[in-house]
Parts: sequence; structure tokens; C-alpha cells
Amino acid sequence: MKQIRPYHIALFILLTLGVLSPIVYFVPRGGWDVGPTKIKFLTMEKFLHPPKQVKKDISDVIKMDTSLTADPIELIKHRNDSQGDMGAPGGGTFEVENATELLMSGDGKQKLHQFFEVLSGVVSAKEKISILHYGDSQIEGDRITGFIRERIQSQFGGNGPGLIPATNVYNTYAFNQSYSKNFERYACFMDVQRIKSSKYGNLGSASRFTPEYENPDSILPYLEEKQGWIEVSSSNRAYTRARSFNNVRMHYNDCVAPVFLRVYENGNVIHEDSLIQDGNQHSVLLTFPETPGKLKFEFSGKISPNVCGFSLEGDYGVQVSNIAMRGSSGYVFGRMAGGPMSTMFSELNSKMVILQFGGNSVPTFKDSAGVVGFSYSFKNIIRTVQRMNPNAVIMVVGPSDMSYSDEGVFKTYELLPYCIEQMIERTKEAGAVYWNLYAAMGGYGSMHAWVEKGWAGSDHIHFTGGGTKVASQMMYGAIMLEYKKWKGEE
Repeated sequence: MKQIRPYHIALFILLTLGVLSPIVYFVPRGGWDVGPTKIKFLTMEKFLHPPKQVKKDISDVIKMDTSLTADPIELIKHRNDSQGDMGAPGGGTFEVENATELLMSGDGKQKLHQFFEVLSGVVSAKEKISILHYGDSQIEGDRITGFIRERIQSQFGGNGPGLIPATNVYNTYAFNQSYSKNFERYACFMDVQRIKSSKYGNLGSASRFTPEYENPDSILPYLEEKQGWIEVSSSNRAYTRARSFNNVRMHYNDCVAPVFLRVYENGNVIHEDSLIQDGNQHSVLLTFPETPGKLKFEFSGKISPNVCGFSLEGDYGVQVSNIAMRGSSGYVFGRMAGGPMSTMFSELNSKMVILQFGGNSVPTFKDSAGVVGFSYSFKNIIRTVQRMNPNAVIMVVGPSDMSYSDEGVFKTYELLPYCIEQMIERTKEAGAVYWNLYAAMGGYGSMHAWVEKGWAGSDHIHFTGGGTKVASQMMYGAIMLEYKKWKGEE
């Protein structure tokens, strides 16, 4: 076998460069179009002047303080023995250094100030209000929401993680949950099975221990009774305020056949009841003198209702719920029946709805017309939520900076800044409030700096745990800056 010597390798490299050099010289800037395929190659310009990664200065963001130092048989009926005193604030401050301003029209500012009016008096009135934080995978698993919840509840009162799914599929520190294998999850987002009635409630997902039936009355006599169970409890890994709750509410709808509910605490039966069989949105409320142990909700019936979720709350204060919809751009609100949503918004006394979407649409934009179309569709989403919850202020959080690799150099998606510009305009037109996460990060090219800092993952899209805290603190700071202005302290 012929031995390969060093000069053979050198000769091969020189011959290869000799063949490729003419291609480098003649290749057009955008590459060649060969049918539907585009063939790209190193151009002479990039060969002589290779692109360099832009280094974005985020020193102002790095200074952000993300600490949380401001901290026929007789049925068994639960006594509902809360003393009504869980929810007091823990004190603390709301510094607003380096805060970015909220963007809004006069109508948006009026709605925001109405929210501040309620927020400032929620403790003295022993009232309970809710903030529902909707978003895509950027908030999944209580990310961003959990930090903001801890800040708000420490300052204004409140306990518990708020609204949680009937059967959770995301990793989360906010609560513990398990359920029987026959409980199937339905959702109006992602490629999963849908509920034919579209009665999801506010979470956009619900769970059942039997399938849906088109003609339940006619098929009911031939069905066997089934059982399913869901168990929920406090998590010692959650932020401090989320660990404690003493109000537990189970939300359900579309109950069209007899269903018996039995609730256990640490294995002991504490409540028995029959669900209301009219198909409408209802809930079962249990209250306790302190945080309960493991609560197991056991359902028995031939046809399951839609179990929409659970609310884990204190007696009063602010409840902040994390509602993540992986892969969604916000269009899901048109796929959910409005009646159950309106009922739940009212029952939860929701005074603010945060819509954090847009990131899933950015990579799909081909031109500016696509961006404009998306922005008007998003305006319709805002209007839809406003119709279902007219007493709440809507706050939009647009996409963060997002980068893609172009021959080893990470660049912000070209149409991302224009998307944010359009979303701001549509948000103002709808009388809502906008917080510019992209600008708060540092703007164009900042995502790569966040990755280098360890605040974002290698996908140049999602925040890490450290980045989540920074983004959360900036978002909270923006809200509190406006709150201080409203109070006349800024």
C-alpha cells in the first residue's frame, strides 16, 4: 500500500484550492437558484473580508439586581374552614433602575391606571384579583411568571401559583401533580387532540377520563362506569409565596351525565359531591386553615366532564397564573368557546391579561406584507380577549431578540425589528399596553451577547434560568415604573 507523505496532503490541498478559487470569484452574492433549490458558496467578498460576530454592549442590563430579598348515603362535606387571613403582603420595595417604559395610547393608559387603582387597594379591601400570563415556550414551566408572581405577591399580597392545568405536561417547580393514565389531555394548540365543543376554559387545554360522545343521551345506558383521578399538592421547590395556599378550586364544564366527585387529603376522604349536570362552566371550591396536604380528586361516571384546571390561591391578594402554549402565536383564542372563558375570567376576577407571543412567527416571515398581516391578526386577538374580559387591561409582550446562524455569524432575524414596530402600533390602536422585551435586552444583536453571558441557550431563542430572572425583573420594573408615576412618586 502506497504511503501517504506530508507533501501529498499539501499537494491535495493546493489542488482543491485551485479548483474552488474560480468558483469563489464568480459566485453571486445570493448564490445560484437551481430550480427550487438555492446553492450558496463562499463569495470573494467574504473570502477576503470574513464576517465577524457583532459584540453587543449589554453592560446596563448586566447590572440588573435579580435577588428576591423582598419576600342517598350521607355525603362527606368539607367544612371550608379558611379563616380568611392568608394573603397579607410580605413587604419589600419596587426599585425601577434601568426600567424600560411601557408603550400605550391614552385608552391603554386609562385601563392600566384602573388596574393600579384595584391593585393598590386589594389588601385593604381583602379582595382577590388575578393576572393571567399567556405565552409560548418562552414562559413554559412557570418561567418569567414565577419570578414576577413572587415580586407582586410580596409587595401587594397573595399566595399560591394560581391557575394550573388539569394535567400538566411541562416541567415546573410551582406545584406537584400526578394523575391516572386514563386522563387524556386536549388542547387548542400544538398537534394534539381537540375538544369538539371547544369548551377549554381559560387554559386552552382540558382533560377527560373518557372520550367525548356525539349523542351522549342515547349511548349512556350502554356505557360502563369509569374512574379517573388527579392529585395536586404544594411544591417545596416553588418560590416562597407559591408554596402556600388554602383555597383550592376545581374548574369544569360540559358535564352531561352523572359524575360523582370524592376528594381525599393525604388519603382521607374530606369531601363528596355530584357535579352539576347542565354542561355549563362551574367550579368546586374547598378552603383550608392552612396549606393542605396532597389533594386527590377522584371522578366516577360513564361520561367525563372537561376538567379545565385548578386554582391554588390564598384568601386575598393577587394571583398570577402561568399559561404556556408551546408553539403558539396567540391565534388560539379564536379556537376556544367564549362562554366558558368569560365565566372563568369573571370567577377569577381577572384584572390583567398578559399576552407574550410573536416569537414563533418571526422565523416564518418572508416579507414586510407578512409582518403587517400578522400584526393585524394579533390586534384581533387583543380584541377577542377584551370582549371576553372587558374589565381587564391587556399587556402585550412581544418577541425577544432572536438570532440565526449565517455562516457561523449569529444575526437578528431581518424582519424582527419591523414586527415589533407593527405590534406596538396595533397594540396602541387596540387600547392595550406594550412592553418591548427586545429593546430591554439591548436591541439588535443582543441575543448573542445574552448567550455569551449564559442568559440564553445555544438556540439563540430561549432564556436560561439566569436570563429568565433578568428578563422578569426588567418586565416587573417596567410595570412598577408606571405604577410609581401613577402614584406621583416618579
